[in-house]
Amino acid sequence: MTDQRELDRVLVAFFVEGTNELADRVIDAALDQIDHTHQRRRLRAPWRFRPMTMPIRLATTAVIGVLVVGGALYVIQPGKPEAGGLGPTPGVSSSPSEAAETPSSTPALASNPIGPISVGRQMHTATPLADGRILVAGGYDTTDGELAAADVYDPTTDTSSPTGSLATRRGLHTATLLSDGRVLIAGGGTASWTVSGALYLSSAELYDPKTGAFSPTGSMGTRREDHTATLLTDGRVLITGGNDVGYDPVASAELYDPKTGTFSPTGSMSTARGFHTATLLADGRVLIAGGGSGTWGPDGPFLASAEIYDPKTGTFKATGPMIGGREWHTATLLSDGRVLITGGSSDTGTNQASAELYDPKTGTFSSTGPMAEGRKFHTATLLSDGRVLVIGGTGGAPAWISLASAELFDPRTGKFTPTGSMAAARSYPAATLLADGRVLVTGGHSNVVALASAEVYDPKAGTFSPAGSGS
Repeated sequence: MTDQRELDRVLVAFFVEGTNELADRVIDAALDQIDHTHQRRRLRAPWRFRPMTMPIRLATTAVIGVLVVGGALYVIQPGKPEAGGLGPTPGVSSSPSEAAETPSSTPALASNPIGPISVGRQMHTATPLADGRILVAGGYDTTDGELAAADVYDPTTDTSSPTGSLATRRGLHTATLLSDGRVLIAGGGTASWTVSGALYLSSAELYDPKTGAFSPTGSMGTRREDHTATLLTDGRVLITGGNDVGYDPVASAELYDPKTGTFSPTGSMSTARGFHTATLLADGRVLIAGGGSGTWGPDGPFLASAEIYDPKTGTFKATGPMIGGREWHTATLLSDGRVLITGGSSDTGTNQASAELYDPKTGTFSSTGPMAEGRKFHTATLLSDGRVLVIGGTGGAPAWISLASAELFDPRTGKFTPTGSMAAARSYPAATLLADGRVLVTGGHSNVVALASAEVYDPKAGTFSPAGSGS
């Protein structure tokens, strides 16, 4: 069945890449949608169609179909080769009525031409291992199917190779490097916009770099997606918030103890929130900021509130608040102990260019920046020299188009300046600081497909270059 999001994807492909989307894909998407017009959560819907009702979308698609068929009849003539373009994109899509603890017995198919990552993916995790390699795990493919596939990128050889698969397919999960070198994978599950009222995962698993295998560990007390996981100074991991059923946010928090392999409850947040941020402060406390109901649409209100978790007492206490509510933003601990908040969505649905700084000494936020352009679903990475690299996301005009641009924040001046752009536009990518000071960018969504490509940013040159060539 072609859902509304697939119809939107076909329409995006038409306007972004012209008539390369095959005529039968366009027409089939429209005809199939006629019988399936129930309401779905909007995700990455192109700006041209997000305000439109389904009948208008169908009419638009019908017109596109006529144009595409007409063009195809003109281009595909006897004795001439068929015009090149996008065909049906292979991939594995899972849309059960509930996000079950289901292992992936069949490997996911690549959702775009093979790159340094084995499978095109978005909303995945990329975790630096103790030996300098990067573990890339899970996420969603082009068809929004959750993935079990995992890869390890070695920056010394500039190569990526598959490693053991996750026991359970998942996206929008968390991955945390533990003090003993293993990686804790927790929660996540089915893409929420594909299944109404989806139940997310409470399961967790551990990746052992020595064996290259994942193994089950204790489960969380609450199913969660869009949550946060923060390594505390005592080696435990703090899990906060997220959404548990459908789009309902939770206020509960849990602690994972690697010594016992179990989760246990800790104090709850004062406010239920998903798509928020959690940042370990220099004094060992954790700053929780923003977020909201977990809606994928532009609907607010998003939260301006912030709170601090104290591991000594196991309780949350209000701080802040931020100057404005935001969701899908980033939070980065700076070298001087402050926290940089960038972008995200506002209550009006616009992508914010604004930025704020949190000072733990005063417990207050203040304005800084702004960025050169508004963005959400982006990344922000602290560089070795103290600057912050902000890349990709969605923004600009239209506001739901993936970005290739990047910019640098300098804490000394409080200003953002443009830097070299990525070769590919990416929303929902992962960015990881390498041991040599460069930044690895993996996957993400290009406007049409989930990417299997990767790039490396060199702060000295201010440029991106392809990763995974093995050169």
